[in-house]
Amino acid sequence: MFMADSSYIIELLKAGVIEEIKASDVPNIKRILPGFREYGDYGVPFCVSSVVPVYNSKYIKQPLTSYSDIARADLADRAVIPTPDNVASALYLLGLAEENGGSVSDLEPAFKVLAAAKRNIVALAQTTVAELQMFQNEEVYAGFFWDGRAYELRTKGIPIVTVVPPQGVYATTSYVNVVKGMKYPEAAHAFAEQLLSDQGMLGLPQALRFGATTDVKLPDELRQDLLFNSPERNALKKKIDWEKLWEGRSGRIEKVNKIIRS
Repeated sequence: MFMADSSYIIELLKAGVIEEIKASDVPNIKRILPGFREYGDYGVPFCVSSVVPVYNSKYIKQPLTSYSDIARADLADRAVIPTPDNVASALYLLGLAEENGGSVSDLEPAFKVLAAAKRNIVALAQTTVAELQMFQNEEVYAGFFWDGRAYELRTKGIPIVTVVPPQGVYATTSYVNVVKGMKYPEAAHAFAEQLLSDQGMLGLPQALRFGATTDVKLPDELRQDLLFNSPERNALKKKIDWEKLWEGRSGRIEKVNKIIRS
């Protein structure tokens, strides 16, 4: 058994090392939400993490509403973005591109917004923990961050607002996979079935506010903290061509570094 996020499933498929998992193997697969299983019969998705605009409402009085708001003049010297070598960066760049007429094959509009936002960006966060600490210490007031970590900041008393862009939300999904040749695939199937059960599905959302992937009924106190908490919100999850997005990774890293560091 092997766990991997959306972007790495591409490599597993290319290497031919994982098996299909069908509803006959894991009946609860039938409960997975539309659009939340990205690779046909490969992998069982069990949680979703989104990268969205966030801001500290103590200092930012005009709410952010989109990825592109990172370039707003009132954010001068107060914004942070993840370093360009990680998944979070790929997601926010795709959000910037598609909000401005681009696509996974044309990220140039994203780079133009980023260039306009350069005066605002005071840091490239090397890690999620580093970005968390910047927000907690009020070194930055806005940026792109994981929705679950924004919730964590709120539990620490930091008034961080999670923005839900109306044009769509960009997320990565975590999967359980069956490795070819594993001795007991039925054990992996049983584990996946348990993950997709009501009890299994609510574990990560309750602990970390990661998004659920099935039609599990969310308790009211949990629903208000989750980004994907209704059919309307679920429909905002954008379909991503991970293979195409990953093809331009090295050029993307170089371009972002050049824009921000030059």
